[in-house]
Amino acid sequence: MVETIQWTGRGVVMIDQTRLPFEETYVTCRTYGEVADAIRGMVIRGAPAIGVAAAMGVALGVEAASAADLDNEVERICATLAATRPTAVNLFWAIGRMKKVYASMRGRPLEEIRARLVAEAQLVYREDIAINQAIGRHGAPLVPDGKTVLTHCNAGALATAGYGTALGVVRAAVEGGKKIDVFSDETRPFLQGARLTVWELQHDGIPATLITDNMAGHFLKSGRIGCVVVGADRIAANGDVANKIGTYGVAVLAKENGVPFFVAAPISTLDLTLASGSQIPIEQRPAAEVTHVFGTPVAPAGTAVENPAFDVTPSRYVSAIITERGVARAPYGESLGRLAAAPAQAG
Repeated sequence: MVETIQWTGRGVVMIDQTRLPFEETYVTCRTYGEVADAIRGMVIRGAPAIGVAAAMGVALGVEAASAADLDNEVERICATLAATRPTAVNLFWAIGRMKKVYASMRGRPLEEIRARLVAEAQLVYREDIAINQAIGRHGAPLVPDGKTVLTHCNAGALATAGYGTALGVVRAAVEGGKKIDVFSDETRPFLQGARLTVWELQHDGIPATLITDNMAGHFLKSGRIGCVVVGADRIAANGDVANKIGTYGVAVLAKENGVPFFVAAPISTLDLTLASGSQIPIEQRPAAEVTHVFGTPVAPAGTAVENPAFDVTPSRYVSAIITERGVARAPYGESLGRLAAAPAQAG
């Protein structure tokens, strides 16, 4: 399994996802600012992985802080990390968890506070892997045997601390003996499907076929696709799902062709404070991601660009939401609330 991120004595070490699949290189972040830069620059990406990185970033920041103005320094660290990417709610969940731990330790010796925050960050990491494995166990029975699974973007080990959400469902289905293969949308403009998902599946020996995003409808109509499984960056209380741009189109095409559309995500991705997906903030990315491919321009100079990183799929297109605590189905306002209130089952 791919090691996405690790806490080490040298700092926070993460695989550089901007270099994959051609270079398997690692970045060592020695300050919380470097962790923030890595999140913003998509060295590390995927909602659960961003959450783990943020937790480690807080711990790293406090390790270098002085006791003199610690409360304000913790606020600065958390604010810097929170400003990196606005859509993935796991980022804010992890920061909030670390702030709560810090508040419980206020007034204790600095070394105790540092040790406690490091331990919590490492716990977030371990829990994420266990959560993803539980998502896989709940999701595997939904995957039709002998069919193809369509994915969009990368919701695998690289998007998490390990194992993956959507690809965790695929991995668990394969581990359970199902004969399946995967079609991976290339996922323009950042090509996470082409660069990351196919690379991961090849590492695991799971048959993978790359298709362009605009081929999805063709194959969904063909009868070959047994289900679609994607991840999520934020899920509203009514089941509307924010995920990588292009997910909405895949969901509409799946519905039109009678193909189940599943979302795999941890409970930490739920944002039950938002009534619907219309309230989810959508990150805008640099124009060069659209006008250039690997640094090579593919559009005329001065081309106007819109580059939202995410879109929102209305819950009516979602067949089920797979979490570590079970599978939610419509009406999501009820089922997601029940799962969010249920005791944790991962482990």
